[in-house]
Amino acid sequence: MGAACARQIALIGRRVRVIERGEERGEAWRASAGMLAPQIDAPLGEEMFELGIAGREFYRDHAQVLRESTGTDIALWEGGILQAASDEAEVDVLRDRVARQRQHGHHCEWLDPEEVRRDWPWLEVTHGGLHAPRDGSVDPVRVVEALRADGARLGVESVTDTITSLTRSGGRVTGVQGRAWHPADQVVLAAGAWTGRIGNLPRPVSVEPVRGQMVAYPWPGVARSSIVFGHGGYVLHRDGEAWAGSTVEHAGFVSEVTETGVAEIRKRAEALFPALQGTRIRRAWSGLRPGTPDGLPIVGPEPDLDGLWYATGHGRNGVLLAGITGIMIAQLLAGEATLEEVHALRPERFWSW
Repeated sequence: MGAACARQIALIGRRVRVIERGEERGEAWRASAGMLAPQIDAPLGEEMFELGIAGREFYRDHAQVLRESTGTDIALWEGGILQAASDEAEVDVLRDRVARQRQHGHHCEWLDPEEVRRDWPWLEVTHGGLHAPRDGSVDPVRVVEALRADGARLGVESVTDTITSLTRSGGRVTGVQGRAWHPADQVVLAAGAWTGRIGNLPRPVSVEPVRGQMVAYPWPGVARSSIVFGHGGYVLHRDGEAWAGSTVEHAGFVSEVTETGVAEIRKRAEALFPALQGTRIRRAWSGLRPGTPDGLPIVGPEPDLDGLWYATGHGRNGVLLAGITGIMIAQLLAGEATLEEVHALRPERFWSW
């Protein structure tokens, strides 16, 4: 989120410094599957759905731009995503979702069980499924690498420090304090799960860590490259592996992988993809997503302190919404009109006095 905002702000001609804590442990983007699945794993509400679509299209529009400017391929995969129905109740839910999305002009289709069996014969027997041909994925590590490199090309400075508090004078922000003081007249808080730990903010920030664990199997040779949701989880192909996830755990800042979490993922993944049964897991990892009480991000200006902006709380949609959030923050900083969805994401919606 910080890399995306920094790059976009630099594009409007501002001097930007990104301050990284220099500690990889628990970072959500490093643990992410990089799913671009707004039509499958739909964000809450109609407005957020459209924001998710805009987030996905950012990568379709910028993959080649970033490759040409930085030499980094973000591994944009545009092969579509299937959400398989495991029972009749899911059939009704998914058929309704297909109908609503098509009414709003989005490409989405219902596949009967025979059609699913034809194209995904290695899956467990399904009751059909929702197919979103435009959904896909990116490699989050390559995305951050590309955004950082393009930011540096545009003059973004990067330093390592652990920020502990905001500094302010009167009604304006003056910078941030870590081991050193970093003066600034505009500060964007994009600290993920750690945002609420920064001191001297004008209001509490309702962001808490939500642990997500994932595992990787070798990709079975019987299956073509795919991303499939079902049985409460998902499996995607990435670099010759089957990545399966994920858990949603309120475990504080404990980022360790657990036997219980791995067992839960295995149960879901192998129910969906029987070819994985009996296969040894190659590795497991976890990250701390920045969650909010209503499941929506916190994006926009702090009304009680000039110069303070938020870009945090994106939960499991951080990679999906990073690019479009950077655009929104840059537009707000420039005083330009931005997407209507920003009102629903306003920081003061939780603590207003």
